[in-house]
Amino acid sequence: MDKHKKYNIVDCTIRDGGLVNNWDFSIDFVQNLYEGLNEAGVEYMEIGYKNSPKLLKGAEDAGPWRFLDDDFLKKIIDKKETKLSALVDIGRVDEHDILPRSESLLDLIRVACYVKDVDKAIDLIQKFHDKGYETTLNIMALSNVMDNELMEAFEEIKNSPVDVVYVVDSFGSLDHNDIKYLVEKFKTHLPNKKLGIHAHNNMQMAFANTLVAAELGVEYLDASVYGMGRAAGNTPTELLVTHLKNPKYNTRPVIDLIERLMVPLREKEEWGYIIPYMITGSLDEHPRSAMALRDSENKDKFLDFYDQLTSPEVLHKKD
Repeated sequence: MDKHKKYNIVDCTIRDGGLVNNWDFSIDFVQNLYEGLNEAGVEYMEIGYKNSPKLLKGAEDAGPWRFLDDDFLKKIIDKKETKLSALVDIGRVDEHDILPRSESLLDLIRVACYVKDVDKAIDLIQKFHDKGYETTLNIMALSNVMDNELMEAFEEIKNSPVDVVYVVDSFGSLDHNDIKYLVEKFKTHLPNKKLGIHAHNNMQMAFANTLVAAELGVEYLDASVYGMGRAAGNTPTELLVTHLKNPKYNTRPVIDLIERLMVPLREKEEWGYIIPYMITGSLDEHPRSAMALRDSENKDKFLDFYDQLTSPEVLHKKD
């Protein structure tokens, strides 16, 4: 990688990894992770969601990283060089819960949406921008977005205040050619915006796809320690820290985090490349069906699962 390029690693272990364990991370775990990432030179740690528990069912069962509280963060995080990020979803965030940046430990707020809701996302981004935050727009499930939809979205995005626009491979179904095509399209139509990439590892291509994007000028690179993230997980932070040519990056603290925190957690929770997630990725489908399979007694019935998803007939059982 070009040592003169500027990259920002955004570690999503707590936010995306929380989709694996319902954000059941201890305060000690998160504090240790933050200290280790800071020592490793990672630019951002996404410490959770800033959604509202009033707008989601089951909020009472989730860990505190699902609905971040600013006062809580101030009590537990000794802020250092690594900036803090939070993600919000359209329809799940109360803008009045977002304090001015001067009163919050958060530096970056990322807004995730589907392409049909880009207008709503931009409206939120304007409000967060006015409160002093860095902002990103993460358009999810790009593999299912038509070109004309994307072009309409670009027209709205280019005049918005958003700092970074993300290429998101939600289903882990894209390869290097897809990434190149999308990044070039984003660069052409959003020349005034920085770009980011969020890749899932269903097809074992998250790291490679992230490197392709970086070579093309994408600056914000999402990752997670030991690849922890929903289903097949994400680009491993340790691989980016090791591979990117930046003298401030230090691999040793991330290896320490993996040994102390992630290996014990991996013995209790499942994430990463396994065949059901490969199957949904190859079919360009959301991994929810594979996640349900892995929670069932038929978790290793890979062939039945494959046949079920690829059958052209939909069978309905009669009573």
